[in-house]
Amino acid sequence: MNPHPLPRFPGNPAYGAPWASPTMTEHLLYEAGMRGDVEAQLRVLAGADLYIWALKAEVDADPDMIVWRSHRDEAGRYGRQVLTQGMLPPWHPEWVFHRVSLKWIAEFGWRDPQQLLSVNTGSPAQILLPTTPQHRAMWLRYYAENDRSHGDRLIALRHGALHGPLAYGLACGAHLAIGNGVPWNGVGTAYHGYVEELELLRDMWGITERNGWQRQLTVLLDGRNSPPEPDFALRVRERLRAALGGPPPADLWRETAAGHAQDIGLGHDTVTHIEELVRRIVRYEARFRADGLLPPDGVVTTTVAYDYGRAVNLARWGLSARFCHPHEAEQAIVHAGALSKSAYDSWESFSAAYALGRVLRFDDEQYGTFYEQNVAAHRLLTENEGSPWRNIPWR
Repeated sequence: MNPHPLPRFPGNPAYGAPWASPTMTEHLLYEAGMRGDVEAQLRVLAGADLYIWALKAEVDADPDMIVWRSHRDEAGRYGRQVLTQGMLPPWHPEWVFHRVSLKWIAEFGWRDPQQLLSVNTGSPAQILLPTTPQHRAMWLRYYAENDRSHGDRLIALRHGALHGPLAYGLACGAHLAIGNGVPWNGVGTAYHGYVEELELLRDMWGITERNGWQRQLTVLLDGRNSPPEPDFALRVRERLRAALGGPPPADLWRETAAGHAQDIGLGHDTVTHIEELVRRIVRYEARFRADGLLPPDGVVTTTVAYDYGRAVNLARWGLSARFCHPHEAEQAIVHAGALSKSAYDSWESFSAAYALGRVLRFDDEQYGTFYEQNVAAHRLLTENEGSPWRNIPWR
């Protein structure tokens, strides 16, 4: 028994309109299917996130158990269904999804060799695959050969937000969407998978229920999640810039910031930390200019972009974890976009500020993964013709 109705696919010819694939994944599956190229389909599936429907109550009762129901389609074929991300149905409070891989599916305990694997059932991108041991061994080979890195991809949902305040806010969260390999403009059924979302929110944010999610979201939107010292130092520089009519020398900035910290009663350790922080910001900004995150004379004025960008994604994670409803997540995302617009004057300045907030917190001047991810995302978002930053004006 499968109580989950098949979703209405955008542009499905069955509903009277030419079909437009939601993402490149479905487009590639469709094109390969039209050619009868099963190997190409498997290569796509080997690099794709696949989703299995579940009842939220059942998963909550046993998060480690994946109940994968069998299904008989309209033609009487018997099998199990998975969806690619672009084919996920609209958000529903009682329905959730497990994110799995082709490897997981190949190693699933298939007892009946007559069962089929049905991908995107009922859509033009549907695939029906035999599940014999020989076929599943082939799936494992394709999976092993596939490079599943997502950090250099900008993914969009054709039926997701593309214009207007919601799209603007989502574009402010695009750094993390690229890093996580998910569509930048999706607000709905799943971000990763339901159990993964619950674990991420618990382990990384200490969030285990709705109230905790609301508190953390408020802190991010208030710009209070990141340490206050970077913005303290940056405000001092902006005041000096206004007084001098130009950028202050680094030594003057450092001494003024330290002196002001002492004047307001901050302890010796904090004063010393602020002095070193100024030195680190100077070095990071120089590297940003060399790598194109800042123009030759550019500086960061506030790092609050890092909180706003994460607020967008915390809203999406909370929706995926069923801690809120879609309208609540969308309101938070729109609000984060409005706050970002008021704090910066361009996508580029927002991006540099986001990057600085992140590396000051995690990179420790190693110029490692945290730094490299920022550079890769910045270049994708500023240079790719399909980027929201190229199609949504800042003002």
